[in-house]
This record gives sequence, structure tokens and C-alpha cells, in this order.
Amino acid sequence: MPEPEELTDEENDDTIDPELRLRTVRTAASAIAESIKSEQRAERRKSIRARSRFFRRNTTSKKSQPAPVEAGPSKVPGVRRNVYVNYPLSAMEVDQNGEPVVRYRRNKVRTTKYSIITFVPKNLYEQFRRVANLFFLALVVVQLFPVFGAAAGSISVLPLAFILAVTALKDGIEDYRRGMLDEEVNNSGVTKLAGGWVNVNQPTDPRSWIEKLLGLNPPGRVSKGVRKLRDREVGKAEAGMRIMLDRAGESSTSFQTAPDASNVDLHRRGAGGRRLDDIQSIDSHSYPPSLPREASQSSLGDSSTTLAKAPSDPFGSMSQYQQSIHSHSTMGVIDWEKRIGGTGRWERTLWKKLEVGDIVLLRDNDQVPADIVVLSTSDADSMCYLETKNLDGETNLKPRKAVRGTSTIQSEEDIERASFYLDSEPPHQNLYLYHGVLRYKDPVTGGQKQESVTINELLLRGCMLRNTNWVIGLVVFTGADTKIMLNGGDTPSKRSKIERETNFNVLVNFIVLTLMCLISAILSGIQDSRSATSASVFEQDVDPTDSAVVNALVTFVSCLIAFQNIVPISLYISIEIVKTIQAYFIAQDVDMYYQPYDTPCIPKTWNISDDLGQIEYVFSDKTGTLTQNIMEFQKCSIRGVAYGDGMTEAQRGAVTREGRADTLDPEELNEKLATLKQQMLSTMERAFKNRYLQSNKMTLVSPQLADDLTNRSSDQRSHIVAFFRALAICHSVLAEKPDQQGKPYHLEYKAESPDEAALVSAARDAGFPFLGKSKDGIEIEVMGQRERYTPLKMLEFNSTRKRMSVIVRNPEGRLVLYTKGADSVIYERLTKDHDPVLKEKTSKDMETFANNGLRTLCIAYRYLDEDEYMSWSKKYDDATNAIENRDEEIDKANELIEHSLYILGATALEDKLQEGVPEAIETLHQAGIKLWILTGDKLQTAIEIGFSCNLLKNNMDIMILSADSMEKTRTQIEGGLNKIASVLGPPSWDPQKRGFFPGAKASFAVVIDGDTLRYALTPELKELFLNLGTQCETVVCCRVSPAQKALTVKLVKDGRNAMTLSIGDGANDVAMIQEANIGVGLFGLEGSQAAMSADYAFGQFRFLTKLLLVHGRWSYQRVADMHSNFFYKNVIWTLALFWFLPFNSFDATYLYQYTFVLLYNLVFTSLPVIILGAFDQDINAKAALAFPQLYVRGIRGLEYTRTKFWLYMFDGLYQSAVVFFFPYLVWTLGLNASWNGKGIESISEFGTTVAVSAIFAANSYVGLSTNYWTVITWVVVFGSTIVMLLWIVIYSFFLTKDFVDEVIILFGGITFWATVLLTAAVALAPRFIVKFFTTVYTPLDKDIVREMWVMGDLKDQLGLKHRRAKKIPQTRPTTPEAAPMFQAQHNRSLTEMSSMHDRYEPVVNSSPGPKDSSRQTYLDTPPMSQMNDLSIPNIQYAHIRSDLGREAHLSPIPASPAGNRFDMNPSPQPSYYSASALPPHSPLPSPKYKLPTGEITNSPPPPSRRTSVATVRGQRPMSPPSPIPLPRSPNILQVPGAPHSPGTFEMQMRDTRHPPNDDEPHYGHGYERSGSSASYNTAVDDFWTAEDGYAASTSVDEYGGRRRPHSGDMSDDDDRTVGHSDERHRHAVAPSWEGGYAM
Repeated sequence: MPEPEELTDEENDDTIDPELRLRTVRTAASAIAESIKSEQRAERRKSIRARSRFFRRNTTSKKSQPAPVEAGPSKVPGVRRNVYVNYPLSAMEVDQNGEPVVRYRRNKVRTTKYSIITFVPKNLYEQFRRVANLFFLALVVVQLFPVFGAAAGSISVLPLAFILAVTALKDGIEDYRRGMLDEEVNNSGVTKLAGGWVNVNQPTDPRSWIEKLLGLNPPGRVSKGVRKLRDREVGKAEAGMRIMLDRAGESSTSFQTAPDASNVDLHRRGAGGRRLDDIQSIDSHSYPPSLPREASQSSLGDSSTTLAKAPSDPFGSMSQYQQSIHSHSTMGVIDWEKRIGGTGRWERTLWKKLEVGDIVLLRDNDQVPADIVVLSTSDADSMCYLETKNLDGETNLKPRKAVRGTSTIQSEEDIERASFYLDSEPPHQNLYLYHGVLRYKDPVTGGQKQESVTINELLLRGCMLRNTNWVIGLVVFTGADTKIMLNGGDTPSKRSKIERETNFNVLVNFIVLTLMCLISAILSGIQDSRSATSASVFEQDVDPTDSAVVNALVTFVSCLIAFQNIVPISLYISIEIVKTIQAYFIAQDVDMYYQPYDTPCIPKTWNISDDLGQIEYVFSDKTGTLTQNIMEFQKCSIRGVAYGDGMTEAQRGAVTREGRADTLDPEELNEKLATLKQQMLSTMERAFKNRYLQSNKMTLVSPQLADDLTNRSSDQRSHIVAFFRALAICHSVLAEKPDQQGKPYHLEYKAESPDEAALVSAARDAGFPFLGKSKDGIEIEVMGQRERYTPLKMLEFNSTRKRMSVIVRNPEGRLVLYTKGADSVIYERLTKDHDPVLKEKTSKDMETFANNGLRTLCIAYRYLDEDEYMSWSKKYDDATNAIENRDEEIDKANELIEHSLYILGATALEDKLQEGVPEAIETLHQAGIKLWILTGDKLQTAIEIGFSCNLLKNNMDIMILSADSMEKTRTQIEGGLNKIASVLGPPSWDPQKRGFFPGAKASFAVVIDGDTLRYALTPELKELFLNLGTQCETVVCCRVSPAQKALTVKLVKDGRNAMTLSIGDGANDVAMIQEANIGVGLFGLEGSQAAMSADYAFGQFRFLTKLLLVHGRWSYQRVADMHSNFFYKNVIWTLALFWFLPFNSFDATYLYQYTFVLLYNLVFTSLPVIILGAFDQDINAKAALAFPQLYVRGIRGLEYTRTKFWLYMFDGLYQSAVVFFFPYLVWTLGLNASWNGKGIESISEFGTTVAVSAIFAANSYVGLSTNYWTVITWVVVFGSTIVMLLWIVIYSFFLTKDFVDEVIILFGGITFWATVLLTAAVALAPRFIVKFFTTVYTPLDKDIVREMWVMGDLKDQLGLKHRRAKKIPQTRPTTPEAAPMFQAQHNRSLTEMSSMHDRYEPVVNSSPGPKDSSRQTYLDTPPMSQMNDLSIPNIQYAHIRSDLGREAHLSPIPASPAGNRFDMNPSPQPSYYSASALPPHSPLPSPKYKLPTGEITNSPPPPSRRTSVATVRGQRPMSPPSPIPLPRSPNILQVPGAPHSPGTFEMQMRDTRHPPNDDEPHYGHGYERSGSSASYNTAVDDFWTAEDGYAASTSVDEYGGRRRPHSGDMSDDDDRTVGHSDERHRHAVAPSWEGGYAM
């Protein structure tokens, strides 16, 4: 039974309220500590339950556990497969002909949606999923029958056929591109065993019956693709050449036995006389593989695991003949007594030719072509190393090992002598699990033996072999059965949200059409049934039948044909055109071009661009997506002293959130770090020589460390040496010298994790390089002196232990245990008499490092006694050889030695984020988008990255969910929900309140591990987890599998009906990329499976902001407006025909001339809506990024609603009545004669007038909806109407029965023109009036921003150049002399960006104006007062008086009786510069002036006629003199040259936080801003020299030194800022007036 004291733990006490059980933490250090504690509590609970089951197994029954989402090895569905090698198949596995019954999938992969056979039917099926296309198809069929009166029935097929063909062409091009990538992969080269060796798992003739019938691809014939591969590799490899393999550290070789049994080496050579064993892999390719390139040959020196070749041997170590010296081990699958033919040989073939059961040979840098079990490697320990970048984005090496029974295989002959089979589990998705059993007969005893095969012996397709000379493997899973392909799934067919909504709109229009036709048919039947009417005289033999009912049915179908345009067939082809143009614009955006990979943003799916503007949730991978997977050693703590002067991303984010971003200038920080780094290197170089230093990769910058290390009299020196010695020894890194001849001292490290490589690299650059490792020794240097340590034991790191240890014998002969791991784990194992002060100091340092977003490790050591070690070693060896509970026994043994430790120090590593990630995440949050991180990393790593990239913040309540059962998971989730509800109240799922915005009274985040997520995704709990996750700002899921990633995305997408986007860079992200509405893949150095499967692919995460907030928002707005206008223009056209029905007995007579019917949607009105959908912009891209909150309209779906659809429909209904009845009244009440006396009473004249009015109104309506008028817009909107009028002119001269001379009849009279203009004006008036009032009195936020852009100073605030000078308001000063700010670059202090101001600014929600007047807005956008914390780059605020035309345009200094300028009333529009936020300045040196004669003087030259205008103005009295002179202040910006008088002007500065005080130190201005925006200076002109026209703006530092000049170019759009500090301030130099310039 569990101990009583263990039950006092609150986690095990069921009486504790669940609401109190869930802890919330805020800082990074506390979050990491809590995550470790939660894992430890889970481990304790497991052990308690295990003991409880032991005592209660006879009295209690086990509770049924819920079925996990991913079953273990025994639960994998499917049939296990046996893969045989030289082993006979069982009778159940062969047919009557002895051929294998089971057929496995080919290794050929296909990610395309279509094949040549399925393209047409599958594409037609997808297109006819659109309701409209089915309707159009039915109409086309009906129009082929003449009875229904279609004017040209056969021609009606063409529009539908054209639409289907164009859409199919687009889909085909998209799929063809995917197919080309597939071909590149499938035709890559691989080496497999062939010749006389037979794969018994494959049939003798594997061809299909069609191939056999046609005689295609007979067995044994070399295919065309293989011949091309071999021709391509001629000179590198050749058919029939033997490959000789050698194992590092052994002298044995394999050789060919001649038929006469004489030991003769045939020395078979290829082109160039080289042996195949000397040829490195020439198929080192990315994924998809690129062209073959020569792989780099590398040697690891003394500790190399690769083949080292003697320089004197031109053919490598295998070119000499040597007798075969096999160990003839009795352990293994090789039967040394077996006689073989020796006909097996290695041959080059294609990836797609591989089959299950093939034996393949992989070389260093080869890519793994299928899922392969490792049989043997070149390493003496049977190890090989795998890079999984294509799989999960990680560049660190993962160790794999060969199966022990097959590890002695080294040649083709060995394979032929071997006999075994692999009992494998079925293929499944889990990347981290595999279970198989290798079974064979013992060659000596004949007994059956078996060995377990796990994921550690399996190489997955798409990974890269590294640091291993060769690997022999057995193909187990191929093609679609490989894990990488199973995680990908079939390429989905995605449709945008608006396209799905369009089906509803089309259905509504179809119902309206049916009603119209039904009304017409009923009334027509009634009319037709009446007798004794004039129709019997004038319309004889017109009816198709004598039955009124049948005639009514014919009328119904005829009306369907006549009114079919109300369901717009051209809408779909127009949308395809528009989205193609949008995809082109996205691909051409230079802001999303990534130079290192030479790739732009590539849209792979063109028809979902509008979904980019409606994304509410972004699901992101971490490694390779947010981070570069590059670790940098930033800081460390040694003996309680912290070292490291670098600044992390988390620190920068914290400073920015605190409003102190002005203190950060990347250039200045880099310059400072470079100076400190050079100082550190100089100190170290003077003390010792470090030949292995790589200064360009040195990231630990600390001159203090160098001083302490080189100070021989310092006590700290020995501790530093011991610390870095531990880093150089305690690891599992491989050392490599890529160019041993050219660069003998250039070391590169290959590690299982980037953390290890960073630690060893830091030790190398500090003077403690790790040189190499072998079984016998570890070679390091200590400050230039070589040392050798003997490795004894390595206790490996794992997620449970959270530490690793090594035991070595040092050069003095003493045994030392070095341990590194998590601080909590190490502190538990410190000796009891440890120095408490050192523990406290190191703990505080690690907490500081963690809160700065760094990964911390604690380093410790202790000396061991010989007896203690020998006793422990025996126990450890027994544990490693245990058959049952091996892992538990090893952990127990480790605990016996890892104790009584002493702290050496702590390390702090930064996982380098991609450029711009924190800013991008902050911008996405400002836009209302929630970000979820789904990563396979451990809990602590994810938390550290979350804080680094500003995803997790210190003001958040972070809830860590870690449970090992469904009930505990439910308890923790309910506790989280209760916590949120107690603070924020009950949740609201109103779609109109979608979108998250920072600034709530409390914010929450959830961190959940993979085991807990497994329970949270079960049907019983997923709704609770969804409620919890969607109420949080951020959710971080750790240790999740690819399938769990996809399930999580599906949960949110379906559960909240939300638009989702997934972004990743590895094959393990493909499932979630395909599951989300939008999938984004990142390109990598090795290519990316994710990019191949994504809808959009680009190079960096930061490009996501431009893709969503600019292109996505534009696309959504454009497509929404285009849809609405399309339905409108078809309604106004079609309903005008309907109004004509009562006047033609409801018999569906065409009102318009038939050419107008054909050309209306094709020519007359198609281009304006297409241009609207392709080019319109409601706001500029810069403004969209500056105001990300505008994106929330897309999240809430407010641009395309059913209400908007109905409004446009009713507007079209109204306008159709106007365009019909206004001409009808004119024709009825007016004169029915033209100017030439000809009558205009015919249907041609009346119908043409109605048609022209409708077309003119429809095109003008599109113009009213357009926000951004370009030359193309002007030409198309008015050009379409002009083309229509020209058509009337041209067609009038054709000899037709109903349109001859129409131009003469209509165009010559006032009746036609007046009717058209009046009709269009009356039709458009309501729309114009509504738009005017909504824009002026109830504007949306985007309307205000657009007004600021067009009429206000937003361009100046954003630092953009005006296209034309006349665009600038006339009241704006056009010369520097008339402006209060110019030349010197300044920026607002960030401390004021969170304050409410009187003017409308990018962060304030009020309309422009001098007063704080409230405005009415739609309830679609959150109040922009919530945007206070938004930091917008390159925005400056200058408030200038409106009466700039007057002489006194700057606020004069009013008199103050107290003499204190802060007692004055503020000017009507005061400046927004905060005096308290400006840094202190240094006193100005007395100015000196250089005259044209070269003389230097302290006296200014006399003013000349070139005195500035503002100076003259400043000398004119503009207010009564002040009786008390005002004190000169650095914040008074005076016009130079003017006496200090009341006529001197200043730009007032005020502090919005507290009343200013003159006793406080005043700060000089230290900001820079782009030269394109207005800025102020104490000078009015530039510094005029004697030469006319020369000006140079210059500033000086506090010592009078010259600074770089400031550009005054108005087109400069730089984002530079210069931080200020107490050590560095800058001031404007007093200008000269005549002949001299300030020095």
C-alpha cells in the first residue's frame, strides 16, 4: 500500500477542490519549474499505482482505461507482414505456383490529385459540385430543343464548355507542378543488391495483366529510366562493378572468390580506374532530391567513425588485396559454412523500383528512399546517424543502430550466406514507434532465435544519412506505406468559404428564378385559355400546342432560358480569373521574397486566396518554423558569477512591451557587442593560443570572463577552467574536420541535439576544444595544453531523467563524475554540505536566464572512489543486461551514483528565432488572430520558446496541463475553465465577437503535453478542451505526434466553425497543413515535404503577416465585393425583362435585342467587376500593417454576409424597376418620334434604351463600390459603357430585321440621352446617399483610415512619399522654413503611445478633429482604444496649426507671471512629445563659425539678405512683451538668431503621465526617423555655407565630435531608429547665417 505521507500530496488528495488544484504561473522560470514538478508528480503517481496494484491485484479489478488516440504496437490495425531474406516462405504465403500471395505497394509516390485516367471524371465531378454548374448544364440541354424558343441553342453550349475547360486547365497546371516534384523524387538513384540475388518476397513476374498482354517491361530488362540514371552517373558507378566495404577500426575486407577458389583480387575498376568503395555517394540530394553532386569526404581524425584513407594509397584502403579475416562469430544470421554462387552485386536503380524485401546500400549524405531496417553499418559499434530535417525540421543528428544479429554483414557474400526473416507490424502513422522481431536459425545449434527491432533500428524515408560511411538495410515499407506518406494523406480538394456560401446564394437566385417562371407560366396559361381575344386574329398558329397547360409548361421552360442570367454563369470564370491575378500578385510581392533560398511566396492553390483574409486560428510548428534550430551559448554562471553581455529576443520583447523600445537600436547593440567581443578575444590571445577558435561563431561575449580566466592570481580562474572542462567532456558529440589538409584546426561538431553542439562549441571558442573521442580516450585542449581522459560510462539523457552523466578517468588517474541537467533535478542530488550561498546565487542566475527566454542547464561534478565505482559498475552492467524492466533497473542504478554533487555553474542557451518572429506574432495578436503551437519538443523547451517569441508573456496566467488518466485530465480542464470563468465571466461564442484583442482584464495560456492531449482529444473530453483552448490567448501543445496535430486542427476548425491556418516546415507537419483551411509550408535548406503539400509556400514565418493582413484582407474584400456586384448586375438586367412580361402576354418575349443578351455578361459588364476583384484596395498595404485591428472584419465574416447579399438583391430589384418604368413612362407620355421624323415606338428602340440604361447603371454602380481608382479602373469602367455604345453604332449598319439604323434613330434625339441619364441617376441615387451618410456619420474604422490616408497626414506619419505635390493639403507648409519640424529625425516616445489623444491616430478610435468627439461605428470592429499598446514602426506625430499661412504659425510663448513655462496654458493643438521621456543632454559647446576667407571666429557673421523666412518672422513682434524673461530650456525650440524675447517660438512638450518639474533632469532627444517625414530642429535652414545651394545637416556628440549627416530626402522610407542612453546624446548644431558654417 502507498505510504500515508505520500497521500498528503495535494495532487493525490481527492478532497481538494478541482478549482484550486490547477496552478497558474506567470514567469518563464516558474512555468518551467512547474512543468518539471508536474512531470515528477505524474511519475510518483505511476509508481504509487504500480505498488497499489501489486497489493490489491487479488482483491480489486482493474478499471478500464480509455482507448488512446494512438494505440501501442499491439493495437496497430492491419495484418503483420513477414519480410524474408534467403528464407523460404511458408505454405500459407504462396499460391499454387509458388509465387508470393501478398503484394506490397510500389515505392513510387504520388501527391497529385489526378492521374491521366482520372483527371477528366474527377475534375468534372469537382466542378459539378457547384450547384450553378448543374443548373447551367440542364439549361444547355433544354435550349437544344427548338420548341422552347431559344435563339441559338447550340451556341449556348459554348459558355459552359469554356468555363469547364478553363477551370480544368488551371487545376491541371497546379497538379502538373506537383507531379513534376513527384517525378524528381521517384527518379532519384539508390544502390540495391541485384545480379544473382533474388528477393523472394516478390513474384517472378510482377507485371500487371495489361503489361503482360502488351509485352511491356519484361523481368530482367533494364528500364529506360534506369539507363538514364546510369548514363548520368557514368564515371561514378558502372553496372557490374563490385562495392567493397570496410568497417572503421578493422582490417578485414570482403573479396570475391574466383571460380577456381584461388584467392585473387580481380581489382575491377570503373571509369577513371577507381574502385567503387572509393566513390562517395553521388546522390546526395535534397527532398525532393536535386541533381547529384559530389559528397564531401570527411574524416573524424582519431575518433572517427568513418573510413580514414591513407594519403599514399590512390585507391583508398580497399585497393590492396588482403585475405579475408572474418571473425566468424557464432552470434548472428550468417552461416559461414554455406556455399554460395557469389553472383549478387550492387547495382544502381531508381527509388520507384525498390520493393519490400530489397537489400539497399546507403552511403554518407544519401537520402533514405524507403522505411529501412538497419542490418549493418560501417561503425565498429554498429551505429549510424540520421538527420531528420525533412521529417521534422530538426538538423541535429539522431543515432540509430544495426540489429545485433545482422551487424556482422559487410559484403554481398555475407548477405547471400545469411538467412532470416523480419516479423514486422503493419504500416502506421506514428513516427516514434515501431515493433518488429527478427527471427533466424542459429547456424551452430540450429535453434530458433529472435531479436527485437524498434524505432532505433529503423531509418525513415526522407531522412539523410550523416557521419556514417555506409549502411546496409532491408526495405520494410515502401511508397504509400512509409510513415512519411501515411502522415501526409491524400491531397485534399479545398474550397474557399465564400465559394461554399455562393452555393446558398445561387440556390436563392434559383428559387427566385423558379418563382418568376412559375408566375409567367400560370399567367400565360390563363391568357392562353381565354377565347375571343385579338390573339386569335393576330397570333394564329403561334402556340406550340392546343393545350393551355402544355403551353404554360413550354412558357415555364422558355422563361428559364430567358431569365437564366439571374444565376450568373460567368461568375465562376470571373472568379477564376480574379484569383489567378491575385495569386500572381502574391507571387510577385518582393516583401515576401527570401534571398537566401532565392524563392518568393509560391501560391500552389489559387482558389482559396480570399480565405487568407478570414483566419482566426494559426497552428504553427516550432522547430524550423518559429526557430532556426540554431542554439547560441549566450550566458553562463560560474561559481555564482554571471557572464554574458548579449541581449536575447525575450529581453527585446520585454523592453518593447514596457515602452522602452527607444533604447534599442540593433546596429548600436551589434557595434557594442562587436567591441566587447574584440576586447575579450584580445585578452584571451595575449594569455594563450587557441588554434581551434572560430571567432565568427563565438556567441558568449564577456570581457569579464576573459579577464577572470587569464588572471592567474584569481580564485575564479580555477572554477572557470573546471566549468569549461566539464562542457568539453560531458557530451555525446562527434568531432569532424571537413578539410583536414587545408584547414587542420577547423573543427565541426555533430550532435544529437543542437544544445549539445552549442555547449561544446562554446567550450572550444573559450579555449577548451573537444578534439575527438574513441573507445580509449577523449582528447581535449585546455588553454593550449592537450589533455586525455579515459571514458568509462555514459549515462544517457532522456525526457524522464532530464540529465546526462559521464564517468571518466582524468590524466591524474582520479575518477570524476560530470553531470548536466535541469536545475531542479541537479539540486535534488547535491551534497548535503553544499555551500548554500553558491546554491542561491546559481539558482537566481538560472531564474534570470530562464525569464529572459534562455534554456538553462546546471553543471555539477564529484570525485568517485575506486571501490565505489567498481561496486556500482557491476550493478549497472547487471541492469543493462536485465530482461524484464530493463529501463527501470537502469534508472535505479543511475540513482546510486548520481548524488552528492557539487555545482560548477550553469549554462544559458538561446534557441535563435527566425528574423522578425516576435514582431510577427505580436502583429497577428493585434489582428485578433490566436496562435497555437503544436510541437514535438518537450514541455520546458516549448515554454522557453513561447517566452522568447512573445507568445507567452509575464502578464499571462499560464496553466500547465499534465495528467496520466482521463479523470485527472477532466479535473484539470474543468479547473482551468473555472479559473477563467471566475475572472472573465461566462464565455460568449457569438460570431460577431470573434477575434481576440490584447488588453483584456486578464489573459490566459494553456500548455499541455502529448499524453494529456491524447485524453483531451477523446470524444468525452474534446468539447471541454475546446472550450478551454479557445478562451485562451495562446495554447502550446508539446510532445504531439503528426496525427494529434491534425486532430487538434480539426477539433478547432469543426468545433468552432473557425477559419484555420497551419504552418510548418517538416513532413510531420503535412497532416495538419492538409487538415487546415489554409496550409502554409516553409522552404528549408534541404527542401521541404511541407512546402510540397502546402497551399502557399515561402521562406520565413514573418511573411505570414503580409500574406494575411495585406493580401488576405485585400483578396477577401475584393472577392466579397465582386460577388455582391455580380449578383446585383444580373438582377437589374433580368428583372427588367420580367417587368416586360405583362405587356407581351407573359410569353417570354425578349425585350432586348439578342446580341445584348449575349454580350451583357461577356463584354459590356464583365470587366468592371473583374477589375474590382483584382485591383481594388480599400486601404494601402502600409496602412493595413500599421492598423492590424482592421483584419477582425474578416475573422467575423462581415464583408460577405447574407444580409449584404439581400441588400444588393433588393437594390437590384429597385434599380430594375427604375430602368424599365422610367423609359416606359417616357415612351408612354412623350412623343413617339425621332428627330428625323421616324417613329421610336418599336420594341427595338424601347428595349435598347432600357438595355443602355441598365448597363450604364450597372457599370456606374461598380464604380461607386470601387475604393482605389487606377488608370485601369478608369479605362474599364467607362470604357465598357463606351464599347456598348460603339456596338450600337456598328451593329446598326448590319442588315438585320430589328436593328437597322438604330443609331440614327436613337442617338440623334434628346429623348434617348435624357432618358438614359435620368434613369441611371434615379437608380443610383439611393446607393450614393446611403454610402455618403454611412461614410460621414457612421464610418467603419477602415473608412477613417482611408480618409486619413487620402485627406490627412497618415502618409507622413508612415513615412511615405506623396505621389503628387497637389495631393498635400494647401495649408501644409511646403518649405522647411514654414514647418515647425524639419531635417533632424525624431520619433514619438513609446511611453506616450498608450495614451489617449485628441487627434485620431493609428492607435486611437476617434474621428479626425481638434476635439474628442465621439463617433458612431458599426458593431463590427473592436474599439480602437484597445490598440494602445501597438508599436508602429516609422510613425511620427507632428501637430501643426491650421493657420500656417499666417506669419505666426508656431505657438508663441505666452507670458507667465511665475516665470515657469509649465504654468502656461497649452496651445490649442499641443505637441505630443513628452519632456519627461527625453534623455538628458550634454551642454552645447560654444559655436564657432568659419568665414569664406577661412577665418574661424566665435562671433556669428552679420545677417545677410539670405536670412531665412522663419527668422524674419521670428523677429517680428506678435504678442505683447512679457515683463518677466522666460528661462532658456532645452525643450524650447527657438528660432536661431532671434533675441530671446516673447517673439521667440517653441514647440510645447507635455507629459501625459504626471506634471513636469523643472528640477527634474531634462533629456536631449535621441531619436532618428526617416527623412521623408517632417521633423524639427533649432535651425530653420540647413547649415548654409558660402556656396549657394549647399546644405548639410550635421549633429555633434557631447564632445563636439562630428556625427553622420541626416538625410532630408522625402522619399526615404527607412526604418532606422537610434537608441539613446546616458552615455550618448546628440544635439542640433547652431546654424550659420552668412558666409560661415557651424563647426
